[in-house]
Amino acid sequence: MLPEYIRSLPRQIRLWVTPNIRSFIDEKQPRLWLLSLAGGLAVTIAAIIFRELIGFVQLAWLHDSSEKVISAARKVPWYMIVFAPAAGGLVVGQMLRFLPQRRTLAVADVIEARAVSGKRLGFREGIYSAVISAISLGSGASAGREGPIIHLGATLSAAIARNSKMPSWCDRTLLGCGVAAAISASFNAPIAGVLFAHEVILGHYSLRSFVPIVISSSVAAIVSRNWFGEVVTFTVPHYTVVSYWEFPGFALLGIISAIVAISFQFSLFSTDFLARKVTMPLWLRPVVGGLMVGCIGYFLPQVLGVGYEATDEALWGRLSLAMLLILIVAKTAATSITLASRFGGGIFSPSLYLGAMTGGAYGIIAASAFPGLASSPALYSFLGMGAVVGAVLGAPISTTLIVFELTGGYELSIALLLTVAIAHGINQAIHGHSYFNWQLEMRGIFVQAGPQHIVVSNVKVMDFMTPVNPDDEPVEYDDERGMALKPTDTLDKALRSFDIGGSSRLPVVDEKEGTHIIAWATHVKALAYFNKRLIDVAKEEHL
Repeated sequence: MLPEYIRSLPRQIRLWVTPNIRSFIDEKQPRLWLLSLAGGLAVTIAAIIFRELIGFVQLAWLHDSSEKVISAARKVPWYMIVFAPAAGGLVVGQMLRFLPQRRTLAVADVIEARAVSGKRLGFREGIYSAVISAISLGSGASAGREGPIIHLGATLSAAIARNSKMPSWCDRTLLGCGVAAAISASFNAPIAGVLFAHEVILGHYSLRSFVPIVISSSVAAIVSRNWFGEVVTFTVPHYTVVSYWEFPGFALLGIISAIVAISFQFSLFSTDFLARKVTMPLWLRPVVGGLMVGCIGYFLPQVLGVGYEATDEALWGRLSLAMLLILIVAKTAATSITLASRFGGGIFSPSLYLGAMTGGAYGIIAASAFPGLASSPALYSFLGMGAVVGAVLGAPISTTLIVFELTGGYELSIALLLTVAIAHGINQAIHGHSYFNWQLEMRGIFVQAGPQHIVVSNVKVMDFMTPVNPDDEPVEYDDERGMALKPTDTLDKALRSFDIGGSSRLPVVDEKEGTHIIAWATHVKALAYFNKRLIDVAKEEHL
């Protein structure tokens, strides 16, 4: 006869496990895992098509679909280099008219869709934007491919989420799944894809979102590696740190990288601002910008396209100090002109490029000043690459992993972490935000202000007002104090109106007429709605 505590053990285990399994099913986790798998496959296929489309467009004028743009450019007539970006700009200019925003979409739009309730990523606009970006990059525009692919991945995942009718937190998790899969498929960086989705897109690390995002990123890596091969994006020599006395030099490189990152961002902002001041037909902007980029590319073909071949040369220490310094200025100008001219593209690849050039130049100077102490100049290119990207993207953790996975080098982890952290910290101290956050703040969306600011800015009075009975006699509003609300007023305005007027209830008037009362908004209900949204955010971030 078994003791009672042993005979009761199966029952105790069942009582312990059953609620967990029930909660797992009630939260629709099994379905979410399947959707993340399907989304990862769909995003990977789309990312492969996107990259192949870039190569197809490039083949038309460079006679080469690979990323060896510099080598191919040296074999074609000069006029092809000068006019190919302008010809691509002509096509882009015509296509931009069919986008509501009159611009291509990228990472900031994905963050906005996650932060703003009710903001949708349109499927048609997303696909159309990706095609425009592929034509832009294929014709030689100086930008990166990561922004368009991330937006494309998020668009496909958002479409899956809309059709699946899942809870709102699942929709945002699937958005992260699409982003992780896009990075994993594009850069062969599955770990970085997971961290980037959490750090930049979701803005938090959630345990129940972690598994679906890992599933998407993993399946994307498997499929893309079967298509493109196992090779990393950049092949780098074996680096070693000569002495621990070099670490002050690494810290100084972080400071210099921050200066380059800040200068790059201000160049992007100011060029975009100046371009908006110029009166010019929309279709002509990318033509003029493409011609300018083509002229730069005639003298320096290293600035054309995503620039991976030039970045690789810097990592191998094959560029002189003068060329490195020239390319920092030229790439900054070319990318600023490209994006201000409404070409499609991102800023990740240009940031990698600028970081590699900055680190390479710094390494040459350090080697000449301390010949017995400084490591290989190419080592500094590796560190500078991570530092500039981390500062521009505002994502130091995922950036470190991206650089590791892009290069396959993990031996310099301490030096890279130090350099990235210092560059990111100085960028925050001087500039205050990342490039993506700057784009959002230009639209009045302040993600850094916290969830409470997002809630009061994006929740509308119509979300919590109580409509009047349609059978009741119509009531006109005639208060001289003008404290009435409208359905589209924000929660922030409503709370301020309650505070200023001291009323517990305010009328909500018709949007057009402004005098006909259609609903009532109460202070208690507004605060209750505000608290509920904050609680939902807290639960999503910590479960």
